[in-house]
Amino acid sequence: MENSNTPIDLEKSQDQNAGNHPAQVADVDYSVFTRSQKRFIVFMASWAGFFSPVSSQIYFPALNTLAKDLNVSNSLINLTLTSYMIFQGLSPMFIGDFADKAGRRPAYVVCFTLYTAANIGLALQNSYAALFVLRCLQSAGSSTTIALSSGVVSDVATVAERGSYMGFVTAGSLLGPSVGPVIGGLLAQYLGWRAIFWFLVIFSGAFMVPFLVFFPETARGVVGDGSLPPQKWNMSLISYLKSRKAREEGEGSSTSLKKQKLGFPNPFQTLAIVFQKDTSIILLCNAILFAGFYDVSATIPSIYNDLYGLDDLQIGLCYIPFGLGATIASVLNGKFLDFNYRRLAKRLDFPLVKNRFVDLRKFPIEKARLEIAFPLLTVGSLSIIAFGWCLDYGVHLAAPTTILFIMGLSLTGSFNTVSTLLVDLYPTQAAKATAANNFGRCLLGAGATAVIDLMLSAMGRGWCFTFVALVMLCTAPLLLVVISNGPRWREERRLKESRALELEVETSHGVPQESVKIG
Repeated sequence: MENSNTPIDLEKSQDQNAGNHPAQVADVDYSVFTRSQKRFIVFMASWAGFFSPVSSQIYFPALNTLAKDLNVSNSLINLTLTSYMIFQGLSPMFIGDFADKAGRRPAYVVCFTLYTAANIGLALQNSYAALFVLRCLQSAGSSTTIALSSGVVSDVATVAERGSYMGFVTAGSLLGPSVGPVIGGLLAQYLGWRAIFWFLVIFSGAFMVPFLVFFPETARGVVGDGSLPPQKWNMSLISYLKSRKAREEGEGSSTSLKKQKLGFPNPFQTLAIVFQKDTSIILLCNAILFAGFYDVSATIPSIYNDLYGLDDLQIGLCYIPFGLGATIASVLNGKFLDFNYRRLAKRLDFPLVKNRFVDLRKFPIEKARLEIAFPLLTVGSLSIIAFGWCLDYGVHLAAPTTILFIMGLSLTGSFNTVSTLLVDLYPTQAAKATAANNFGRCLLGAGATAVIDLMLSAMGRGWCFTFVALVMLCTAPLLLVVISNGPRWREERRLKESRALELEVETSHGVPQESVKIG
């Protein structure tokens, strides 16, 4: 049987909340990356996460123009939003599993190759059918970056600092609602809607150059705590040059993790996370919140055009308060999450260790995270009600646009809270856990986007958004259920996984030693 301190055992132990050997795990550094290296890694992950929302939001100001140029109705153009969100939910289920096995870098490369090719096609197409299909491919390429970014944070950050790092990653993904519509409005107004997609081609190229040169592999199943070398083809240019120099000087190390066998990505592993007791409730709540958030975003172009007579650029500018509030919330909420974790740990006399593995079996991590969500959820829901009635009565543009800032500030904090908790529950499967999150919220968001026009026509703006807000408020009791029962459900899952791991180790005893050797 392998030594209990080998990297692969530590990974499995951490995934079970430090499993059966919390004392041993606590004595091991979580990551060898320095603070400055972590900041660079998180910055690049945040930048990558920016592409999914910006690709969606940059498109909004041009919706009316695209409908006219392609001679289709607004309803058909809205279908491209729905299809985008469907693929936004489905594609991470495949890439998340691939990223946890092969590594973050190859997953990023696959995603951005597909994304860049789709944008080139979108800039050149002339038909609605091509627009529809290529938007699906664009979504498949960009949407997985958010799941990968969460995986990167789980690779390098401990539970004590995870809130802040998740906040910075989320800030990148939420800059999309702020700058995306402005850029899209400017390009659509002065250069035409095709310029939007050429801009995304150039922007993705600007990301890939520093990524390929500097970004290290972080997946713990590939490089452990960061000290083990990845496959040669999976090294950044800088890492490859350093390893080559080390080999020439005779300082190279042959130590490595046992590489997981790669096959076709398995989406059912993501679905297994979806159907856990605690995560199913968490994902449902987050999906409802996201659907309400997206309903507001998707209806702004048509409502602001009809009610206030705004053009593409002016509509894009109206998104600035929305995105600004979201960006501020993601950073501040991360700080609050870390603060609340420390506060509760001190009250319970739970050890505070920043750079070590932490056994969360006896710590109510659900309470530490979700306590922050309740006031944010309340304010966010009330702001949606106020937004709807401002539009219903046709008050001055300044009122609903100001409310958008409050909405972005509050609802984004709720998203960030749930995303951080998911990473806490699945620290070594964070990409798959975030993919599960995308699966739920994007599919529900797609459905909500498909029916929002019908709801507005049948109910009116005021009652429509009031209904959306009340549905969102119904998630609060569900989150209380998670706080109450989450630790027990988590322990039941840990014991089940521990028994499965013990059975796996016992089975390996009958196999020749060479086939079970690590490294």
